[in-house]
Amino acid sequence: MTQPIIDHARSETSHRGSEEERERETELCPDCETETIVHDPDRGERVCEQCGLVLTEDPIDYGPEWRAFNAQEHDELSRVGAPLTQSMHDRGLTTTIDWRNKDANGRSMSAEKHGQIHRLRVWQERIRTKNAGERNLKYALSEIDRMVSALGVPNPVKETASVIYRRALEQDLIRGRSIEGVATSALYTACRKEDIPRSLEEVTAVSRVDQREIGRTYRYIADELDINLEPTNPRQFVPRFCSELDVGKDIETKAVEIIDRTTEQGLHSGKSPTGFAAAAIYAAGLLCDETIPQRAVAETAQTTVVTVRNRYREQLEAIDQTPAT
Repeated sequence: MTQPIIDHARSETSHRGSEEERERETELCPDCETETIVHDPDRGERVCEQCGLVLTEDPIDYGPEWRAFNAQEHDELSRVGAPLTQSMHDRGLTTTIDWRNKDANGRSMSAEKHGQIHRLRVWQERIRTKNAGERNLKYALSEIDRMVSALGVPNPVKETASVIYRRALEQDLIRGRSIEGVATSALYTACRKEDIPRSLEEVTAVSRVDQREIGRTYRYIADELDINLEPTNPRQFVPRFCSELDVGKDIETKAVEIIDRTTEQGLHSGKSPTGFAAAAIYAAGLLCDETIPQRAVAETAQTTVVTVRNRYREQLEAIDQTPAT
């Protein structure tokens, strides 16, 4: 019973297709009024052979013709190179010669080929930078990549820092300043822009310049590039500090509650966010009957014991609570 139905559907489809073809064949060109309209599959257009008038342009799908349902299928089916990136001075548009002296099939090359490939590799590295400006940009972006790896921040921070450095370079803000200082300032700005909690002390620890220069360059770049950043919220540091101190979830929750209640009163204004977060963790430990050494909290937050001691007392007074004795 199903075969006649299928045959009938096919006949209807072919009949409908033949009608459309006849309509197209009988369609007249609005310019020269001839029946010489043809379809150009290469360009996706319907044109008149007589006068060359383009009647319609079919939309072109630039996406892939395949579908992938997981990352492995996507990698196997993809036939393009790596995406463009701002973290490389040539945006990734370069040729990479592998350091392994093997051909496409994995077989070792001859000694003569080894020398040839080595010379190609040397010249490829030389021609990647054509002037001093590109060499300096390459060095700055490599510094950002090194610090990103040392800080353990995600890749979007590296891309944002690279864009900020390129903007500073375009506006000639690097003149009279060290490349390392501007690169570190761009990274610190990117961390704050992407809401990645990294203090100025932590960024300074992986940088090649001192904290004073980083802070001065950061303020200058943010002002010149019109980058408006919100003050750092101390609660952003609480999960990472609690994880490093290996304390319970209840202390983390209580520390966030202390910070929320005290920031509503403006107690955090003008104070270091890392020291404020460390004091909240210590105060939360006291309220949860779990003593955390002040020195351990201070070392984790890279602050002083005196700061932790003063801040946690202020916080407990603000929320009108006293630790259990």
